[in-house]
Amino acid sequence: MKKFVLDTSVFVNPKARESFGGSADSAVENFIKIAKKAKGIEFYMPPSVLAELSHFSTKTEELSLYVKKRAPNIYATYLPAAVFYAFIDDVRRRVNKGLRIAEQFAMDNRPDNDVKLRALREKYREAMRAGIVDSKEDFELILLAKELDGTIVTSDEGIVALANALGCECLEGEKFEKIIKTKKRKKT
Repeated sequence: MKKFVLDTSVFVNPKARESFGGSADSAVENFIKIAKKAKGIEFYMPPSVLAELSHFSTKTEELSLYVKKRAPNIYATYLPAAVFYAFIDDVRRRVNKGLRIAEQFAMDNRPDNDVKLRALREKYREAMRAGIVDSKEDFELILLAKELDGTIVTSDEGIVALANALGCECLEGEKFEKIIKTKKRKKT
């Protein structure tokens, strides 16, 4: 039985959901149609990720009929210290980069604060959040995939990076719809 652990990005990231639909609701609806027919495939989401998706879609109640809600066992999952060592080093590098960005903002004497603040937010967000696991939901997704030996489906670079470090299989959200349709044909 093939197990897929789904990230919110499958339904909300415009590039990832493109094959499912133009909006989060239509992406969920079209996924459900495919999931109903899927054989030999199980879909999972941590409850926190399903709750996160509910902020973008009104169809999560129906989705939960086809996607198993399961929280990872955070007390029994082994994670190598080397992964956390690298994670801490990355966070420190990001904090230092964020500090330099804030210093540049403070030294900029241009009077247009709105433009400066917008630029600061954009640069700071890029420095601090891009390519890193920055939420409990993302971390739970990875832990559940590791526990189930499942494939993570995501378009989030941070999830992919940490999942790779932990030896979890990942599938780009953009390729997911084609893969499950292929599996459906093979099993029927």
